[in-house]
Amino acid sequence: MKKYFKFGLGLVAAFVVMVGFKQRVYAVTHYVQSPTPTIFVHGWGSSSHAEEKMANAARDAGVTKTIVRANVDKKGKVTFNRQIPANAVNPIVEVNLEDNKLSAYQDDYMKGYHRGGEYVKNVVLALEKQHHYKKINLVGHSMGNLEIINYINDNVNNKKLPQVAHLVAIAGHYNGLVGQSNTANATVNPQTGEPDKMDSSYRELLGLRQDFPRNTAVLNIYGDVGDGSHSDEDVPVNSAKSLKYLVGERAKSYREIEIHGKNAQHSKLHDNAQVNRELIKFLWEK
Repeated sequence: MKKYFKFGLGLVAAFVVMVGFKQRVYAVTHYVQSPTPTIFVHGWGSSSHAEEKMANAARDAGVTKTIVRANVDKKGKVTFNRQIPANAVNPIVEVNLEDNKLSAYQDDYMKGYHRGGEYVKNVVLALEKQHHYKKINLVGHSMGNLEIINYINDNVNNKKLPQVAHLVAIAGHYNGLVGQSNTANATVNPQTGEPDKMDSSYRELLGLRQDFPRNTAVLNIYGDVGDGSHSDEDVPVNSAKSLKYLVGERAKSYREIEIHGKNAQHSKLHDNAQVNRELIKFLWEK
C-alpha cells in the first residue's frame, strides 16, 4: 500500500513540475525577459492595496516573480519591504504614499502634484541605489497620474534618471474632476485631444508638447459607467482624453482604451480584469 501511495505522490510531483515548466516556457516565449522595473502609483486617499490586483495578475500570468513594496513617508523617505534580486525579471514596485491626500496642499493642488512628483522621483532614486536601471515603466491610477506626469515634466532635462519606456495612465484627471471646475466639461478635439478649456494644472504641463520623451510609449485607459455623465463618476472621459494633446505627438506610441459599464467606475478600474489584460499586453507582451 505504501508503495502505491509513494508512486501516487511521485506522479503528483511530476505533474506539478511539468505544469511549472510549461508555465515558465510560456512566459519566456510570450513576455519580455527584462530587468526593467514597473512602478505603480496609487490615487488620492488610497494605498498600495489598490495596486495589488494589477500586480498579482501580472505575477499569475507568469510575467514576474518579484513584487516589492516601496513605502514613502511624508518627508519623502523611501523604505522597501525587501530588495529586488539582482537577476529579477520584470520586477514590480507597489508604491505606498503616506501622504496620500497631499494634505499640506489642499489649497494648491498644483504644488501638491509637484510634491507628488518628488515622491515618485525619490522611489526611482531609491531603486537606482539597488541596481542601476537604464529604463523604468510607470503606471498611475487617478491622482497617481498627476504625480507621474509632473515627475516627467519636472525632470525632462535630468539625463541621470532612467528613461521611461512605458507610461500607463488609468483614470487620469488631467483637466479636472467631475464638478471640480468648468474645465471638467471641456470638449476635446477628436484628432489632437486639445481641450477647449484648460485648468491651471493642465496649463503647467503644456511644455510636454515640446519636451515629452520620444522613446516613451503611452497607454491611456479611462472609464465610462454609461449613466449619461460620460465619466467614471469621478473623472470625465474628456479630462482623461486630454492627455493626448500633451504627449500624443511626441510619444513613441499613443493608444486610448475606454472601459464601459459598472466595472468602469473610478475605483473599480484598478480591479478590472480587462485593464489587467491590457496592462500585461502593453508592458510585457512580445
